[in-house]
Amino acid sequence: MFELRKLPYAKDSMGDFLSPVTFDFHYGKHHQTYVNNLNNLIANTEFANSDLFAIITKASGGLFNNAAQVYNHDFYWDCIAPVASEMSSELKDAISNDFGSLDSFKEAYINAATGLFGSGWCWLVYNLATQKLEIVQTSNAATPVTDGKVPVLVVDVWEHAYYIDHKNARAAYLEKFYNHINWKFVSEAYEWAKKEGLNSVGFYINEIHKKS
Repeated sequence: MFELRKLPYAKDSMGDFLSPVTFDFHYGKHHQTYVNNLNNLIANTEFANSDLFAIITKASGGLFNNAAQVYNHDFYWDCIAPVASEMSSELKDAISNDFGSLDSFKEAYINAATGLFGSGWCWLVYNLATQKLEIVQTSNAATPVTDGKVPVLVVDVWEHAYYIDHKNARAAYLEKFYNHINWKFVSEAYEWAKKEGLNSVGFYINEIHKKS
């Protein structure tokens, strides 16, 4: 059985970025529902004793959707923090090299997240084939992991992620998101992506969802 992960901060710690009410709904209801659905869907199937990474990379349909949404949300909660931290010099150099500058990256990332049609996610990923960082949009529950790309940063642009606090102003939500990025975590994700590739995703998932 999978369980809803613990938040790494208090739900009232995000100021005007995300309110406790948003956490009550987004984390306490939406994320919890994906966990509940996943547990129900794997019962009495070949995935009953599988870890989450295996389910994400091997399942399809509703089972994939719920498993991927558990991971996508797990990762999103770690990508934000009450106060933005400093990125590592290694990540700073990589972003500057692959996007021209930190400012150019911010503009490109926010534009991609703002322009994603409908519900989904906007990612910064490490492309194992090119050994470069790139911005990837995914719709609904899709995750770059299934394309062999390693997530480094993600923002949730499903409407339920921001509507309570920012109504339909996705761009305003994204500006505040950028000021709350947990660059320490993102830097570590980049470091591990370079060292371990997709295995780093499995390590991350299994650390959160330890099998008893």
